[in-house]
Amino acid sequence: MSLAKAVISGTVYRMPEKRFTSNNVPICAFAMNISNNNDETLVRVLAKGNLASTVEESVQKGDRIIVEGRLQNNTVKNEDGSEKRIVELDAFAIERLAGDSAGVPAAQNSPDTLVQFGQTDFSDDLIGEDEIPF
Repeated sequence: MSLAKAVISGTVYRMPEKRFTSNNVPICAFAMNISNNNDETLVRVLAKGNLASTVEESVQKGDRIIVEGRLQNNTVKNEDGSEKRIVELDAFAIERLAGDSAGVPAAQNSPDTLVQFGQTDFSDDLIGEDEIPF
């Protein structure tokens, strides 16, 4: 059952595992800790198709990431046979935060920057100072 679209950030808690459906579609699943303190608040993230292959190659335990996707509930069986409801995120996009290991370049003095614009990305000719409404 789908609940809503969500964007969450956190730390990869468990390494991604890649499997295939009966139709040979790759699915990569991993657990993510979204808590900012010492508590653990885990969310299971599912990536499908091309995103699954990218996740398997580039996301590792301990990486800080942002995930955008559809929030959903699922039921899993425990080892004792009881059922447990879990929260999952069916991912549309996954981005690693800059400043992590594994070769992602960090912006200077800003370890949480996702995108660093170059000097040529903006032009002063687009909007003049007198055109800004506030």
